Amino acid sequence: MSSNQKTAPRLDYGLVLILFLLFLSSCVAIYSAQGQYEGNYLLKQIFWYVVGSGIIAAVITLDSDQLKKISWYVYGLGLAVQAFLIVAPSSIAPVINGSKNWYKLPFGLGTIQPSEFVKVFLILALARVIIEHHQKNQHKTLQTDLWLLGKIGLVTFAPLVLVIKEDLGTSLVFIAIMLGMLFISGVSWKLLVPIFSSGIILVSSLIYLVLAKPELLEKTLGVEQYQFNRIYSWIDPYNFQDSHGYQLTQSLLAIGSGETVGKGYGNGEVYMPEGQTDFIFAVVGEQFGFVGASVLVSLFFLLLYHITRIGMETKNDFYTFICVGVISMITFHVFQNIGMTIGLLPITGIPLPFVSYGGSSLMGNMMAIGLIFSIRYHYKKYMFSTND
Repeated sequence: MSSNQKTAPRLDYGLVLILFLLFLSSCVAIYSAQGQYEGNYLLKQIFWYVVGSGIIAAVITLDSDQLKKISWYVYGLGLAVQAFLIVAPSSIAPVINGSKNWYKLPFGLGTIQPSEFVKVFLILALARVIIEHHQKNQHKTLQTDLWLLGKIGLVTFAPLVLVIKEDLGTSLVFIAIMLGMLFISGVSWKLLVPIFSSGIILVSSLIYLVLAKPELLEKTLGVEQYQFNRIYSWIDPYNFQDSHGYQLTQSLLAIGSGETVGKGYGNGEVYMPEGQTDFIFAVVGEQFGFVGASVLVSLFFLLLYHITRIGMETKNDFYTFICVGVISMITFHVFQNIGMTIGLLPITGIPLPFVSYGGSSLMGNMMAIGLIFSIRYHYKKYMFSTND
């Protein structure tokens, strides 16, 4: 009997290729969109990709033990930085578009949004919570599951409460990460079914209150009128096309006018507010049509499939939970961003990962992908075959 042993390459070249294709897609889309705006967003996006590559290079050196050790530290640091935004003076944390979510960077580098990094820190913290819980409670009962559920909820609640008033989109991402990791955490379905059912009822009730009794939400939750207008303009954008529905109607016009193959590179005719950031998909739809948009969506499917395969292949449960967290984060971003540009979902200001212009978003996503690179870098996959 003979045994052949193969070791997988430490650098995940498949993931490198997917990331490079997303980089090219971002450059093409931003360059074709930036003609409508002042400033060279393409050069800035390339710069942030270079910075993001440095982040990946740093994260990839950390193995699972090191990631576990720093998880609580980075989580706590993220909460502290996010909390300081509330009391920071406007010279440090300016109000942009009515929200105080950014710190001003020195040397004219723009701004940075700490919540984009807190998403990744939350994934690490939840992965550690789940792993340590199972190590301490190997005999699984409803009581231990309820305790795990409480810990997951508590860890998620802390960053959620810091951003929910200023940034609904990021709040929804935190919830998506929590639900994705909760789904595979091992918590009994006897607890999950009532929780998910209650969530559906809660969301349905909120939608009813928004439409029928908005004044109640204003008094109890402090929801502001502009937040209501986002819902109203989503439901009936053409009735608000001169105000809050303008972005959506322009997006629908741009995507619809692109038809099958688009108008051609650089031939965008529809003015698209935030076309280089949140509505980059509308730019792709107009200039490259259904075919170009489908290619872009396919790249995200490849990315998610690749991360899923890595999570299933690794024998390290901590790595598996990280993969699930990253998948949940990226999936929600893609679904929400594309959904809002085609009118399927309300506008929440969530960018399209790796494609939309934005330093904070890109660096946060590159940090998350750095964790995936680290998983492949630090484990060796062996394949055995025997011949009698």
